[in-house]
Amino acid sequence: MSPLPATSPARRRLTTAGLAAVCATAAAGAWTLAGGTASAGTISGALYRDSDTAVARWVTANPNDSRTAVIRDKVASQPSSRWLSSFNLGTVQAEVTSYVGAATAAGQIPQLTLYGIPNRDCGGASAGGAPDLATYQTWVDNIARGLGSQTVLILLEPDSIALQTCLSSSEIQARDAALRTATQTLKGANPNAKVYLDAGHSAWNAASVQASRLVAAGVADADGFYSNVSNFNSTANEAAFGRSVLSALSGQGVSGKRQVIDTSRNGGASGDWCGDDNTDRRIGSYPTIATGDANIDAYLWVKPPGEADGCKYAAGSFQPDLAYSLAGSAPNPPVTTAPTTVPTTAPTTTVPTTAPTTTPPATVPTPTPAAAGCSATYQTTSTWSGGFQGQVTVKAGGSAIGGWTVTWTLGSGQTISQAWNGELSTSGSAATVRNVSWNGALAAGGTAQFGFLANGTATTPAITCTAS
Repeated sequence: MSPLPATSPARRRLTTAGLAAVCATAAAGAWTLAGGTASAGTISGALYRDSDTAVARWVTANPNDSRTAVIRDKVASQPSSRWLSSFNLGTVQAEVTSYVGAATAAGQIPQLTLYGIPNRDCGGASAGGAPDLATYQTWVDNIARGLGSQTVLILLEPDSIALQTCLSSSEIQARDAALRTATQTLKGANPNAKVYLDAGHSAWNAASVQASRLVAAGVADADGFYSNVSNFNSTANEAAFGRSVLSALSGQGVSGKRQVIDTSRNGGASGDWCGDDNTDRRIGSYPTIATGDANIDAYLWVKPPGEADGCKYAAGSFQPDLAYSLAGSAPNPPVTTAPTTVPTTAPTTTVPTTAPTTTPPATVPTPTPAAAGCSATYQTTSTWSGGFQGQVTVKAGGSAIGGWTVTWTLGSGQTISQAWNGELSTSGSAATVRNVSWNGALAAGGTAQFGFLANGTATTPAITCTAS
């Protein structure tokens, strides 16, 4: 499913001066690598990278394209939000259950963007959604049933609060009530769900205006608000705007809220909002909850890089030229460590038999000899009928290494359809993964990870790591 981005007319009407200011602010240090041990808001754990995305499918289908390596390493390797934008009452619960179940099995935090409110985008390029508010509530009820019990991040209805120009006063009141009810429904179904409401962005409504609208829409029941979805304002500008919104909320008796910022394409460059679907833009900070700002819960890629706005290309369609342009001059992502299990005392959710299972994956360490300088640990992070997802953590030994190679023998009937964060080659049943340019050099005790999707039945292979 391709998400339909928020493409409101108000987003397009950024002034030239406003764009210049945004780009000047973003120019220095635009691609901050926000990983590591920096403090964050209220979330702990690791963000979930969905293997079933438009960019992942494109990478798999185009291994020899000259753009593939950049798109794979800098876009497909990163977690982004799953959009629920194709309004379907009959299937949305199963979709959410499957997605959240896969994230739970991986011990990671899923991110959902709900985009189905009636009259969304005021009839613009991303028009659609539920036929009426009563049906919308049924849709939200079905989503809530699939949320499980662990931490999940929910971005509720982009543009729904910042864009109200097409609504009458009574329609605004009805929408506010619907958002308030949706927030209560989602939080009631899963108390560990983090629900954030629409705050537009720093070059749109004034902070005081946006705060008043958030209060009317029930932000007191939510965990906070998000900003900059499908937009390009710098992280610094959005953080300053967020502080102003928080201050205005406090003045209206609402405190303890946090911000989420979409950094999927706010890494600099200039141009019209809709010019050639923004081939002149760049990705911003890689997704992380280590924001270093107690007011900000996460930098997320809410709008998946490479998915169009509806200007030159159809809204939500994946365009490799856009992804390549966004990522080409960005730095490599930080080397990740093993994901942290999301803390909870509640049981995991039972998912349909066709979805990834929630059985804790078996981990079998297979260290190589000390002289080789590295070891490797395998996990089956999820399984489904006819396939599975594997993950390998490489760890340097007592001294630094400049690169690594992992090898193993595929089981009977197994084939690998996709790999990320490593260069895969196969010969018969022999599988080999070598580091990519940015995750080969490891300090003593340092780690890197790669993952893969495979057809066949999951097994626990004996794997070997060789350092170089």
